[in-house]
Amino acid sequence: MQSESEAAPTGAPESLVREISALWGEYLPSAEIGADDDFFELGGNSLIGIKIIDRVARDYGVELSVRDFYLAQTPARVAVLVERGGART
Repeated sequence: MQSESEAAPTGAPESLVREISALWGEYLPSAEIGADDDFFELGGNSLIGIKIIDRVARDYGVELSVRDFYLAQTPARVAVLVERGGART
């Protein structure tokens, strides 16, 4: 098992991936959100997406574009964007 300081396979710390998953859980109807769960398959829509993007900006100081958020689609990939400060490579 990896420690919290180690990076998850996505390149983001596991703790950040868990935080992003928990944040999604505040807005999506699923009981538990996994690192690789798809935003749209969980019932995500544009309004929920905007709310999550706003929370990420407020909580982490990272401005994600709507496009990047929707292309990321999973908490693990969104965590990578947060880790990188919102810049896609």
